[in-house]
Amino acid sequence: MKAIEFTLNDELVTVDLQPHMRLLDVLREHFLLTGPKEGCGEGECGACAVLLDGHIVNSCLLPLANVHKRHVTTIEHFSRSKRYQVIEEAMIYEGGVQCGICTPGMVIAIESLLNKDPNPSDAAIRIGLSGNLCRCTGYNMIVKAVKRAASKGEGLW
Repeated sequence: MKAIEFTLNDELVTVDLQPHMRLLDVLREHFLLTGPKEGCGEGECGACAVLLDGHIVNSCLLPLANVHKRHVTTIEHFSRSKRYQVIEEAMIYEGGVQCGICTPGMVIAIESLLNKDPNPSDAAIRIGLSGNLCRCTGYNMIVKAVKRAASKGEGLW
């Protein structure tokens, strides 16, 4: 077994694990990063979303070998940023958070979306969040939260 080296939340790490293990399991079991959640396990819900080299991916579908020499960012690390604070405040203000299961993945999706398009239209927001399911809030409140974050965080993205 060959060691896999990657940057996790701005820290270089090396693991000697099976390369076919899901990144989600490695994050949760070996690094105790429980923000990414096991939702569907099939890449349909987005609860396990993380950033890989700045792009959103479903960690439940990603084999550990695919992160070798790459950069993984979880909600735990992102939550320390000013961008996160703007998204969090917007989600709370607009009622975009209820049970919290989808929230870490949804926030990662919002970050990814706003990083690509700092002033997205409603249609662009719906497309940008389309890989994330929320059964509690309804998407209208989350779309409003993204618009609010975009306007309040002007210059951050």
